[in-house]
Amino acid sequence: MLQSATDLGELTAALVDIPSVSGDERDLADEVEVALRGAEHLTVIRDGDAVLARTDLGRAERVVIAGHLDTVPIADNVPSQRDGDRLYGCGASDMKSGLAVMLRLAASVAAPSRDVTYVFYDCEEVESARNGLIRLGANMPEWLRGDLAVLMEPTGGVVEAGCQGTVRFEIPLSGRRAHSARSWLGDNAIHAAAPVLATHAAYDARSVDIDGCVYREGLSAVGVTGGVAGNVIPDACTVVVNFRFAPDRSEDDAVAHVHEVFASYDVVVTDLAGGALPGLAAPTVADFVAAVGEAPTAKYGWTDVARFAALGVPALNFGPGDPNLAHTRDEWVDLTLVERCAGVLERYLR
Repeated sequence: MLQSATDLGELTAALVDIPSVSGDERDLADEVEVALRGAEHLTVIRDGDAVLARTDLGRAERVVIAGHLDTVPIADNVPSQRDGDRLYGCGASDMKSGLAVMLRLAASVAAPSRDVTYVFYDCEEVESARNGLIRLGANMPEWLRGDLAVLMEPTGGVVEAGCQGTVRFEIPLSGRRAHSARSWLGDNAIHAAAPVLATHAAYDARSVDIDGCVYREGLSAVGVTGGVAGNVIPDACTVVVNFRFAPDRSEDDAVAHVHEVFASYDVVVTDLAGGALPGLAAPTVADFVAAVGEAPTAKYGWTDVARFAALGVPALNFGPGDPNLAHTRDEWVDLTLVERCAGVLERYLR
């Protein structure tokens, strides 16, 4: 299916048309594996629903180009729809268009000036413990090593350096049940969420400039659960919160800040991933930024540059998608930008 696509637009559409919601990437991984095994210059291996391929030409440098196969849940936006240079569909921006660029490069650049490892992996859009890169790092760490890692995250065709860290936590609130006709006999746990939400509304988000990249933090309530029945005063409520923090904070610093802000409440951390500093001083990063030809900006959101940075591999984000369209019902990608990003990477590799 993927091999029959004649250009990047058709290839991106073919990728969108294969559903690959997190945890259900097998069909897409199968297609990607078939496409990669058709390139004789690549060594290809499979690990679960991740597919990896690489050149082994003995070059002085190795570049890892990585993209995740999974998308967020489909919102009536598969199959894809095309309107001129716009391709609509789930994952079009994040990051089926980036995968299309990777497949094009893998097929067309047989003798790159730098050795290349292509990593197509699973479960990036869910909790970090399920991320396919963790499994790959345990099973075959040598396949993630390189002098530079390029994550095909949606960046609008510019380099977005580093990434924010993220911590998700719950604040459980308790009360006392009663009949709602005699509400004064109970203690409404949902009402107890009001001051927690007021703390969010009053929160003064910090911005920090690191190497010319400005990261803005954010503290957001992302869920409230509670309620027993339509005639019962609830005795339990939980507020779910996400704190996105600048990469100058460590994971411990971020958790300590959360406890400081909500000092009057119990805080239960459910997911935590540290950020990554821009790392623009690394020579391999500087070379890539020069090849793109535009000043880098901060990455808003957590990406797997953090995992590569933890492995000691300088990493950056660069992809054709628009990060502001990621995960939306009307997600789309500009196919002219897909072509331009592919051209930048091809010139860099050649």
